[in-house]
Amino acid sequence: MKDYIGIFDSGIGGLSILEKVRELLPNENILYYKDYKNLPYGNKSTKELIEITSNIVSNLLKRNCKIIVIACNTATTVCLEALKEKYPEVIFVGVVPAIKLATNDNYQNILLMATPKTIEAKRTLELIEENKGKKNIYLLSCPGLAEAIEEGNREKLLTLLNNLLKDYKNKKIDAVVLGCTHYSFIKDEIKSILKDVQLIDGTIGVSNNVKKQLEEHNLLNKDGKGEVLFLNSF
Repeated sequence: MKDYIGIFDSGIGGLSILEKVRELLPNENILYYKDYKNLPYGNKSTKELIEITSNIVSNLLKRNCKIIVIACNTATTVCLEALKEKYPEVIFVGVVPAIKLATNDNYQNILLMATPKTIEAKRTLELIEENKGKKNIYLLSCPGLAEAIEEGNREKLLTLLNNLLKDYKNKKIDAVVLGCTHYSFIKDEIKSILKDVQLIDGTIGVSNNVKKQLEEHNLLNKDGKGEVLFLNSF
């Protein structure tokens, strides 16, 4: 039986992480779970999210996943600790807003874009407190943005994005942290509104962490070409 790297998200957002993991680990089999039935995660209660993600983890384990990547900032910041407690034997890799990465550079005015749930999450606030220093970090809750990206209606997307970002055009924003994996697909659109900003996400860091965890647990596939399977929760 093949073993898999299990990756899940509420929709297409986690494909940005899948792409990086695939590039770094071409020998690995990957199972990607798109939870369209419960899209979006960003407006669900903590109780709902823990139940949803617990069910997904259970299903992925039944399909012989040796490591599980939570390819969603909301699910990671809200559910990761509860999932680790419920499944102590499982290797988890999550994705959190790359605030540390942004503050390690010379950016002074940093905008974090994320779902309402990620913005409110205790873990997000901890990351800001741990890394803020003397930097200005603005928090922008983006309700409906992940859904608009899923829909693919460009006109609707640009209207929403312009409304969300209009108050930040004159704040000398020099870095935008993409706090939702969906936002990796609209980098050009963001840069068309906020000129000359650096866009920062955590996808490369996640893929490197997956490799590190597999190496440490002696679980790397070193031969053959891996396959990618997709599951939907319709």
